[in-house]
Amino acid sequence: MRKTLSVVAAIIENENHEILCALRSPKMSIPNHWEFPGGKIQEGESPAQAIEREISEELKCTIQAEKTFYQSHYDYDAFSIDLTAILCTLTSGFPTAHEHSKLIWLKRENLDSLKWAPADVATMELLVKAVI
Repeated sequence: MRKTLSVVAAIIENENHEILCALRSPKMSIPNHWEFPGGKIQEGESPAQAIEREISEELKCTIQAEKTFYQSHYDYDAFSIDLTAILCTLTSGFPTAHEHSKLIWLKRENLDSLKWAPADVATMELLVKAVI
């Protein structure tokens, strides 16, 4: 039976209306693909708690989870992902890549120029069209 992981992803927009995009490192699964940063929801956590913790751990900055933007499901060969993408506000610090190879800020209309991790594609496509 296929394992399903419940994960969260942060959609963080800066004052220039650019979205934070993170490049998965060669050491990560699905290497060298872009994603919205985040990670696994731990037992007993809400999606909002999980995304705030994950961003603090991964990017060494503080965010406030605002509202769910989109929920999706994706089946990889070995496992499945239930992804909750959450609109977030940066409240302190500045995102710094520690686990990822690179972080960039990109205008929404340019998001589809990147090679996205398959589980993030549906969120990215919706975000390009969205008025938030």
